[in-house]
Amino acid sequence: MWFSHSKQQQKQQNITGLLAEMHTNGIELSINELIQYQNKASLINLAASKNLHGKLSGNYLARSKGRGMEFDEVRHYQVGDDIRAIDWRVTARTGKTHTKLFREEVERPVLVATDLNTSMLFGSRLLFKSVQAAHIAAIVAWHAKSRGDRLGGIVFNQQSHTELKPRSRKQGVLHYLHALVETHQDSLLNQVSYQALADDTLYFEQNSARLRQLARPGSLVYLITDGQHLNQETIRHLAHISKHCELVVCLVTDPLEHALPESQTRLNVAVTNGIERQQLTIGDKKAALNYQRQASLLSQEKEQLLTKAGARILHFSASQSLENQLKNGAVTWTR
Repeated sequence: MWFSHSKQQQKQQNITGLLAEMHTNGIELSINELIQYQNKASLINLAASKNLHGKLSGNYLARSKGRGMEFDEVRHYQVGDDIRAIDWRVTARTGKTHTKLFREEVERPVLVATDLNTSMLFGSRLLFKSVQAAHIAAIVAWHAKSRGDRLGGIVFNQQSHTELKPRSRKQGVLHYLHALVETHQDSLLNQVSYQALADDTLYFEQNSARLRQLARPGSLVYLITDGQHLNQETIRHLAHISKHCELVVCLVTDPLEHALPESQTRLNVAVTNGIERQQLTIGDKKAALNYQRQASLLSQEKEQLLTKAGARILHFSASQSLENQLKNGAVTWTR
């Protein structure tokens, strides 16, 4: 008994230390904990995994050739070529006029949609899912800034919707981070009143439709959510986005959503998903097996819907720090 108590104390101390490192209490959200991800942006890679469409300007190489930032090749001068692009060294060496060709650079707007609804205000070990979602959004935002990309998107819950037009540089990132903090605070303060709306998927559907309108061809689109409110109409909007953009869905879950905790004795506990309350029996092997089977089926159903929509799915846990998951390879960021 003493050993078990001592082990539990050590575990709690480890959690407390980890929370201190992340500058969070795991429940509330602050701008300081999101700013720290500026130094961790190198842990991810937003390099394009699809051919980009459209003529934009920035840091992604397009197949079209013209005047731009990236040198491509030298070829014989042709009538109509810009004389400013003549390569005089090659011309002098060969005795024939040569011109430089450049690959046009393409900038890809990065849109991040962060879902902070009532079901995200849950965590059984380290962080609320909503806090982890904000951390994911922050590291994506800082990485986009480091690449010189324009960042925008939406932050939303059941009744609040903040839309941010794509902006470059640090100002665009901070604008998004402040929206995360404000919306998260609103979700916490109005959690009880929002529960009456939590089973209504309309808010999620409407925000998916708006994201579809905002996503220009060639954009990189991130949707960060727990996937609790997916429906066929939402999938239709996401499928439309994935046809013209790269769509990445970050699913944030808690260990309690996958399996019941182990216990040597049978315990009846009350749990809630932010919408409904129910009694669970911990320490009953049959109940644990049924719970795990149902959770697995729900998870598979979500993945099938999102895969059907053409999304790339990344899984994140609220029970571990984002930094550890990325460093340990628990999340594969690129294809």
